[in-house]
Amino acid sequence: MQFRPKCQNRDRIMQGQEIATSGEQNRALGLSTFAFTICFAVWTIFAIVGIEIKAELGLSDTQFGLLVGTPILTGSLSRLLLGVWTDQHGGRIVFPITMLASAASTFLLSYTDSYLMMLLAALGLGLAGGGFAVGVAYVSKFYPLEKQGSALGFFGMGNVGAAVTKFLAPWVMVAIGWQGVAQVWAGALAIVAVLFYLFAKDDPEFAARKTSGVKAKSLLEQLEPLRNEQVWRFSLYYFFVFGAFVALALWLPNYMVGLYGIDVKLAGMLAATFSLSASVFRAYGGVLSDKYGARKIMYATFGVSLICLFMLSYPATDYVIHGIEGDITFSTSMNLVPFVITVFVLGFFMSLGKAAVYKHIPVYYPGHVGSVGGLVGLVGGLGGFILPIVFGAVSDLTGIWTSCFMVLFALVGVALAWMHIAIRQMEQKASGIDTRSLPEFPEMAELHDEEKQAVATPSKVLTEWKPEDPGFWEQSGERIARRNLYISIPALLLAFSVWMVWSMVVAKLPSIGFDYTTDQLFWLAALPGLSGATLRIFYSFVVPIFGGRLWTTMSTASLLIPAFGIGYAVQNPDTPYIIFLVLALLCGFGGGNFASSMSNISFFFPKAQKGNALALNAGLGNLGVSVMQFLVPLVIVASVFGALGGEPQRTAEGGELWLQNAGFIWVPFIMVSTLLAWFGMNDIADAKASFSEQSVIFQRKHNWLMCWLYTGTFGSFIGFSAGLPLLAKHQFPDVDVLQFVFLGPLVGALSRAATGWVSDKWGGARVTFWVFVLMMLGVLGVVYFLEAANWWGFLGAFIFMFFMTGVGNASTFQMIPNIMRQEVPRLMPELDATARVRQAEKESAAIVGFTSAIAAYGAFFIPKSFGSAIASTGSPMAALWGFFIFYASCAALTWWAYTRRGGLLHDIERGRAPAPVGTPAQLKGATA
Repeated sequence: MQFRPKCQNRDRIMQGQEIATSGEQNRALGLSTFAFTICFAVWTIFAIVGIEIKAELGLSDTQFGLLVGTPILTGSLSRLLLGVWTDQHGGRIVFPITMLASAASTFLLSYTDSYLMMLLAALGLGLAGGGFAVGVAYVSKFYPLEKQGSALGFFGMGNVGAAVTKFLAPWVMVAIGWQGVAQVWAGALAIVAVLFYLFAKDDPEFAARKTSGVKAKSLLEQLEPLRNEQVWRFSLYYFFVFGAFVALALWLPNYMVGLYGIDVKLAGMLAATFSLSASVFRAYGGVLSDKYGARKIMYATFGVSLICLFMLSYPATDYVIHGIEGDITFSTSMNLVPFVITVFVLGFFMSLGKAAVYKHIPVYYPGHVGSVGGLVGLVGGLGGFILPIVFGAVSDLTGIWTSCFMVLFALVGVALAWMHIAIRQMEQKASGIDTRSLPEFPEMAELHDEEKQAVATPSKVLTEWKPEDPGFWEQSGERIARRNLYISIPALLLAFSVWMVWSMVVAKLPSIGFDYTTDQLFWLAALPGLSGATLRIFYSFVVPIFGGRLWTTMSTASLLIPAFGIGYAVQNPDTPYIIFLVLALLCGFGGGNFASSMSNISFFFPKAQKGNALALNAGLGNLGVSVMQFLVPLVIVASVFGALGGEPQRTAEGGELWLQNAGFIWVPFIMVSTLLAWFGMNDIADAKASFSEQSVIFQRKHNWLMCWLYTGTFGSFIGFSAGLPLLAKHQFPDVDVLQFVFLGPLVGALSRAATGWVSDKWGGARVTFWVFVLMMLGVLGVVYFLEAANWWGFLGAFIFMFFMTGVGNASTFQMIPNIMRQEVPRLMPELDATARVRQAEKESAAIVGFTSAIAAYGAFFIPKSFGSAIASTGSPMAALWGFFIFYASCAALTWWAYTRRGGLLHDIERGRAPAPVGTPAQLKGATA
């Protein structure tokens, strides 16, 4: 696939025909490398000052890992946007602004005295790490293609800033304290920012664009290459060669102090040898990549790293062999000197690998260096955030010092295997091409020769997809579509399970020693709904950008983060509340998955079968809530994973709970589902959708009306799912409520699938009206049984409301296509009949996605309403009466806008007017 600008003038600029002079090149490279060195010194400041902070605040290894990793998170997540902004606005302005923002946060760090405030300051400090993406996009514009590997390798030597911190910071810290280190480093960064702005010049591409008046590429154009699998493979490589480098640079001082008993100054100097070898040789890696090819350098990097990490990960062990003449004893361990030598060798090859990865980017994506380089840097930087936390968690769990190197050994093994398999596949596809006509790498055939695109197209990409063609559908289309559906369903079920798992976990936290208020517990139950609903808005548009296969794989794999996090966090009653808040927000990954999953599956099926396919995907996905609420109470009372799962927690009643299993139980299933998605699903090459075409729905009043109504149905379903376990536990403390609450979501999910025919027969608006009337009665039932302290009546009333939400989920979505078939002819009379049908279908699909995102906020507001009502009045009654009034407003709105005489759907649903022609069957019954 080629990524060529639409404008010929801009094409000339983007292809690097505006080359700088030698003096301009040296100026840009020298200034950028020096600035990045100072940025990196600030970015890794916690490797030294964090040791003093850890002792001062008494932090655990896991808390220390989070502290040193937090700046890496900001520096990583900001890289994609900073890279794009550099392409758009030029590095001369973006680089100084980034450095000044980081300097301000670094200075403020010196005035913090609590763990929470340090985490917040660390977030801003981390912007210094984003300077890498700025420098890559800026420097690459000054050099021709054949020299970019060497130039970017030299720029990457700025990683030596980590060694600068390790050499100097311990001495400064001893002299004036860790606060003085933060102030000195902040001042240096601010000065460098000013100097860079004064002496740097605009890159040739940006200068030419300003002169010619050509506009920069839009954000969508910049992000276009990110749907390529190749980009994400490069990201995994960089996750190891750079992410592991940052993680070890942060981790090694503490590691050597703890394992070898040396002081912090010596540990900092020895750790600096690793940072030096992993930084200064990056320029040499660029030269080797230019001369021998980046692929050979990557093989050398992964091969040698695998050997070094095996040696480093082997723990000190004593052996006893019962020999003929007595016991023979010996031991294996790595002393300090061979340890330092081994990590030096590891760092050397990692530095070569970093240069090799970035050699690929300007070659393959010359017009998208900022976005592609930013994404690869983002994922690599995330390694620097995630890996220290993993190191700390694995160290706490296993009690083995070398466990951090075991993690890296597994990581580099996966990267090497994936690289080799991908290369073999590309070589096989390129085998029929005259080798003299091939570019440097076989995979570049797709980028540079349109006639050979068919050869280089990945087998998982469906370049021709015609589901409406009966012959194509019967021959191969149906089989492929159903395979993708059957893989999507369990992935979505797991997503719903992880999304709502906090609703069960929080009910058990007080019994194992977590002293949180009722309002704090309801916050934990509510936050996954807030993040999940917000993510749905963005997830609705990602499939056309990244591809359904890649995004399903990534979004499913992302569930491992909260699953592992919950499993580790609940084992220690001293875990800070903020950690639980972050984990609750991360559970929202599961909620967001619905939007992308439904979008992806909708592309595979013909109109006549989309309704059933989407109903299966959504309905069985909803079952994940009840599966979770049924399974979690069973697994937390047994040691499901043995010693690997950790020790049980003692309850206040003297029993034992393995609450960590509420998170760990999903891990093997998520891994299997992720692999199935990657190896079994497909991308559709022409599955594209324009946001601008869909954004017209924001001007449609019925879009907002249906958001209100669907919040009343699906918002209630997901909100009650999140809030009922904790509410029931609070109101009926003597009942083991977790054995029964799964019945509500189960009934709600099944009723949606079983009652869709009611709306088809009587009309969605009429059914929706009576759903809200009956839900008002359900609220009255809950109020009555709460006052009577009747558990079974309380549960029955909630199950009744869950049943009605399922009916309402189907009926509200049944209304949407009929509404738009009536509205489009009035709003767009200039369209012919065929165009009206097509426009109505397009807007209906967009409204379905948007309403599902808005309604998902019920998962936040309903538990939070219960918590706030109890905190304010000691009872949930205020929240319940609020729901009663809300359902009354929904019933009134449905009657006034749609079902009364003169309402939009009154005549259609009573057979007094012809039904809209060609109602899109795919939207009937498809719910969230």
